[in-house]
Amino acid sequence: MPQRKAKKFFDDWEGYYAHRVIRCGGDEKSSKPLVIVELLPRNSSKLFCNRCGRVCKEHDRVVRWIRDLPIFEVATLLKLYRRRVYCPKCGPQLERLDWLERYSRVTRRLAESVSRLCQHLPVKQVAEFYQLSWDQVKAIDKQSLKQRFDRVELSDVKLIVLDEFALHKGHRYATVVVEPGSKRVLWVGSGHSRASLRPFFKQLGQTGCRRLQAVAMDMNGAYEQEVRAHCPKARIVFDLFHVIAKYSREVINRVRINETHRLKHDPSGRRLIKGSRWLLLRNPENISRQQDRIRLEELLAANHNLLTVYLLKDDLKQLWSLRSAWKARRLWKQWQARAMESGLAPLIKFAQRLRPYISGIIAHCRWPLHTSLLEGINNKIKVIKRMVYGFRDSEYFFLKIKAAFPGNPG
Repeated sequence: MPQRKAKKFFDDWEGYYAHRVIRCGGDEKSSKPLVIVELLPRNSSKLFCNRCGRVCKEHDRVVRWIRDLPIFEVATLLKLYRRRVYCPKCGPQLERLDWLERYSRVTRRLAESVSRLCQHLPVKQVAEFYQLSWDQVKAIDKQSLKQRFDRVELSDVKLIVLDEFALHKGHRYATVVVEPGSKRVLWVGSGHSRASLRPFFKQLGQTGCRRLQAVAMDMNGAYEQEVRAHCPKARIVFDLFHVIAKYSREVINRVRINETHRLKHDPSGRRLIKGSRWLLLRNPENISRQQDRIRLEELLAANHNLLTVYLLKDDLKQLWSLRSAWKARRLWKQWQARAMESGLAPLIKFAQRLRPYISGIIAHCRWPLHTSLLEGINNKIKVIKRMVYGFRDSEYFFLKIKAAFPGNPG
């Protein structure tokens, strides 16, 4: 292509024109080809202060090397003679350009393309594709995410669901707040204490706290106290999954262990119980193998205590299926009486500990909220962690979670 036509073809930068286009590399000396576009300012263009936007006069010029989108799959570098202006209000400043951020070393369109690709690929692969460093791509993507998701609109939020997820192996957790209707992640923060949840309610504001009608959560005392402190009128709803999981650990598994010890002089009875942990904890509808169903029936028929706690688990689940608070409270009193009369210490202890939470369980009749949708979110969070090959920036990681769950349209 003749130089004159080439310059016209590349003339796509507001306030500047392509003075020279050079293609280098791609030969024996250099295996990677490169296109260099030398940009000179147009004398007729107006200059604006990059900070306040007022019209100014040129102060001096500086040379900046800027990356742009590849041309014909060849890396493109701009040699930009960028003008600085003298602003009466702000002093010497760079001129404002719509296609280039203030201190950026990549064009706006390249940054937008990088951020779009980061929605689907790990940072490492995007960096290799555009021949950028990992830190450059991460910084571009983080800045784009902050512009879109740093402040989530909370003006119409009336219902929320709280849960925690593991940040790393060990006891390091983060808290996620989700709007159940739209499945939109509203907020993510490190920790699972009262102090870690407090910034969300500050962001929600006093008006938003008064607007909140119900909050679903597990039986986390810190979450409950913080919600009551900021939103005393909001109903707290305790989730089925966490209550039943707690019952399985503290009652069924404990009774199973006690029965194993009790039958230490009965080898056949002990052999029937040993190794049945996951069989007892699994829901009956999830037992697919015929031999497992037969073994469970034999186990429950042979051991009265295990049969008692197994049946009471199913009866406890019925509390979340009712839509009448009066019927739910009556069912709870019947269940509690049976638990106290069972004579099984783990079951009695669990019933006593569950009593203070019963109002939050019965609240499910009015507000049928649950945290099951967060299980899918937690699975996606694990995928995000794998895509970034281990995150070192919690803020960036939390922004990626918000971007993955922007909410259902409409």
